[in-house]
Amino acid sequence: MTTPNHQNASPVSFPSRTRQEKERPGIWALALPTILGNLLFSVVALIQTKFVGALGGDAVAAVGIGQRVFFTVQAVLMGVSAGTTALVARAWGAKDYEEAGRVTLASLVLASVPGLVLMAVGMVFPKAIASVFGLNAAATGMAGDTVYWQTAFIIGLTVNFILSTALRAAGDAWTPLIVNILTAVINVPLLYLFIFGYRRIPAMGPAGSALAMNLGLTLGGAILLVQWLRQRLVVRFVKDRWTQTSRYRRLYSLGYPAFFEQALFQIGFSVFLMLIGRYYGTSAFAAYNVGVNMLNIAMVMGFGFSIAGSTLVGQYLGAKDPVGARRIGWRTCALAVVSMSFLALIIVIFAEPFARFFLGRDDLTVRYTMQFTYILAAMLPILGVDVAISGALRGAGDTRFPVLSTFSGLIGVRCGLTLIFAHLGLPVVWVYGTLIGDFIVRGILLVWRYRSGKWIKVLER
Repeated sequence: MTTPNHQNASPVSFPSRTRQEKERPGIWALALPTILGNLLFSVVALIQTKFVGALGGDAVAAVGIGQRVFFTVQAVLMGVSAGTTALVARAWGAKDYEEAGRVTLASLVLASVPGLVLMAVGMVFPKAIASVFGLNAAATGMAGDTVYWQTAFIIGLTVNFILSTALRAAGDAWTPLIVNILTAVINVPLLYLFIFGYRRIPAMGPAGSALAMNLGLTLGGAILLVQWLRQRLVVRFVKDRWTQTSRYRRLYSLGYPAFFEQALFQIGFSVFLMLIGRYYGTSAFAAYNVGVNMLNIAMVMGFGFSIAGSTLVGQYLGAKDPVGARRIGWRTCALAVVSMSFLALIIVIFAEPFARFFLGRDDLTVRYTMQFTYILAAMLPILGVDVAISGALRGAGDTRFPVLSTFSGLIGVRCGLTLIFAHLGLPVVWVYGTLIGDFIVRGILLVWRYRSGKWIKVLER
């Protein structure tokens, strides 16, 4: 098979770089397009929140439940994609490009099975899913419709997610960015159209936001699929020997811990939101969702470096260079912490104007949103450690240890303290503050694991 052209290009040379580093893409070459793509998605989510915010706090809460469902689906995809990243990056580092293509096809088939199950459950039981969050009747009714449309396009999201993951693992983060730009251009007018209605198109409110977002993501998936089948992507469509059971076993062994971690995270996060909704009401619940959307602009910086570290660690290990793999993990961690700290400072300065932009004169929700914004900004540097180091571990195939760190931080600290604080009747700001303790515990555990070096041989074992 012909080696893709960009592999033969001569990268810019720096005296401090080793030969292996010159053969691999740089951190910024992977992180920057990923950051821009996630930032673009966050901007569209902010526009979505602004549009829905005009309909009141109940509508914002309904969108928040729809987003929980979206992230639950994403958790399943991230479980499969953990194996995709590790195995495609390993194959690419070893210059086995056909194996990278086989892993991609196998991952797509594997992810489609649970995707179809989740789609059926979400479309058949949307009201029951929405009711578990303990919101008032109006918010729950709107949330049910939102859940329905959030799950109707899961297969399109699956194709988009898996193919984008495979491309990034091979070092091509720019193609997914281009697709994200096209998706965003379509999303914004569709959001306005379906939320507020126009002529014969009825106003759908929060449900319209879910329909618009998922139509855009499905279109992006269709574009990637067509280009892949036509052999126009750096990761090729290879249809021979992709059904080997050994490949699926490796994807499963790498993927199920990552899936379990993400499922644990979504369950814990949903429990956290349920406690807020039941003990502190819809305003506190809506404020949390607005605050998360506001600070996603800073958080995507860390996830960009996580993707870069995961890809490069896998490629270095595939090229039999564990020293380079260890070094690249620490570099991505340092860059994530510095970048997220800087952006968190900017967002804190403009916390009140941002909150009022989205919520208008809803003073109670604005006050809650500002409290949550300050706390979340304080933990962003710690979050940088979490996403960067956990990404490096997953790139090495060490997908099991992050489960322990997530359980310890999210379930043990965040949910445990939330239950205690709510039972004691403390203000909701105490509950928001449990996030800091959560990520401190996770960061300590992940750094200890990375320093031990045990992750280097995990995939071989």
